[in-house]
Amino acid sequence: MTARTVLVNTLTFLRVPLIFAWMALAIVAEFRGSLALGFVAVTMMFFAGLSDLVDGWLARRWNVVTPLGKMADPLMDKVFYVVAFPTLTWLVQRPGEGDVHALVMLVFTILCILRDLWVTFMRAVGSMYGADGAAMWLGKVRTALLFPFAGLIYFYTFLHRLLPPAGQSACLLFCYAAEAAMIVLNLYSSVAYTRVYLPYLKKALERK
Repeated sequence: MTARTVLVNTLTFLRVPLIFAWMALAIVAEFRGSLALGFVAVTMMFFAGLSDLVDGWLARRWNVVTPLGKMADPLMDKVFYVVAFPTLTWLVQRPGEGDVHALVMLVFTILCILRDLWVTFMRAVGSMYGADGAAMWLGKVRTALLFPFAGLIYFYTFLHRLLPPAGQSACLLFCYAAEAAMIVLNLYSSVAYTRVYLPYLKKALERK
């Protein structure tokens, strides 16, 4: 294994400790009302998202794409979602945040996780018949948008208290719009993968 391969794999796996560090800092910052800790948490989330961009770019540039990397990268993305979005759901329901926003985030979080489980299942079925399990362009767009989306929601949760009421309302409406768009994108992505892999699922159901 070359030094470049080690670096790329390190960047991939680094996403996990970074997002857990963000979660811990975000929770402590919320209880203490500390903006300083909140900004440090933002830094952790930023580097977690950046690692997703950099590891793939370096792997292709250095021609060190490996089977391990192909499996580890989407797994690290899923760890990010499973840690980040439930934590954000908790943060937005804190006093003063509102139950409606928490409910919207809960719906999004459930759909996001279910979508990943469904796509993983469909890919596994397709692999039984030699289907190409590479991510579709729509899936790549969704993944690319989920990282800044998480950062946007977190920025809102700890900065909106500093804004005047009119600014808070405007930011909340923007968050709702972003969440609605991501819910639609998750549903559309699920449908797109289902259409591609449905023939393989039918073969599996008809198989004796």
